[in-house]
Amino acid sequence: MKEIRLVVLSGPSGAGKSTAIKALEDLGYFCVDNMPVTLLPKFMELLDRNGEISRVAAVVDVREREFLKAFSSIFSELKEAGYGVELIYLDTADDYLVRRFSETRRRHPLADSDSPLDGILKERDLLKEVKAHADRVVDTTNFNVHQLRELIKELFSGPVSQEKMSVNLISFGYRYGIPTDADLVMDIRFLPNPFFVNSLKSLDGTDKRVRDYVLEKDETREFLKRFTDFVGYLIPLYWKEGKSYLTIAVGCTGGKHRSVVVVDELAGKLDRKIIVPRIRHRDIFKT
Repeated sequence: MKEIRLVVLSGPSGAGKSTAIKALEDLGYFCVDNMPVTLLPKFMELLDRNGEISRVAAVVDVREREFLKAFSSIFSELKEAGYGVELIYLDTADDYLVRRFSETRRRHPLADSDSPLDGILKERDLLKEVKAHADRVVDTTNFNVHQLRELIKELFSGPVSQEKMSVNLISFGYRYGIPTDADLVMDIRFLPNPFFVNSLKSLDGTDKRVRDYVLEKDETREFLKRFTDFVGYLIPLYWKEGKSYLTIAVGCTGGKHRSVVVVDELAGKLDRKIIVPRIRHRDIFKT
């Protein structure tokens, strides 16, 4: 394995690539925006010879268009050459992308009309091959600029480690949609709901009273035991197949009570010797 780490950022226009690449630049990455994919292997070879740059980030998007057709073979070539390559695909729901283009009054680069949706759909089709190779899909739908920068810093601020798997645990509410970046989704709406207890309704799953209510139920304790065992069984298998990231989404109705409790509890039960857990309560502050 070569010493240079290459992070490739891709995804539709408006999903946050500019914010992400700036965050990586702040972390000391040598950043390149819109370099033709076909030039990446030669570029990495030159950096490897130089020996002074160990972390590189590049943006690949539809501005390349024709070059995207070669992405699959180029990506495989980089990995076979021994570079530590990670492809991060930033994605956002279509309606949010439309809203972002409308708010900024920008014209979508692929839109034939003033409607950004036409361009968004064309762009998704062009990028589908890139997304298929992604090591990690990050759903930025509910992120503001500051939250996305913090996530990027959290993921890439430390040294490269191949000793542990990064396990991202997300609580969410089904009424707001399933996270698009989830590898595993667990529906826990079968557990007793604190929302229907007047004294707990306005609280969230980080409050001790809500946690006690959820965790004292026999079905919760039994579920947590079985689910923890199941996830603990799967993680080494995913790791064996070369997967370095795993995103587990746990959902209840509103994403404020049960899913928050279960995610926090699961994070405490998983084996820290083989994983690095990261927690995000996506919908905890929504009403």
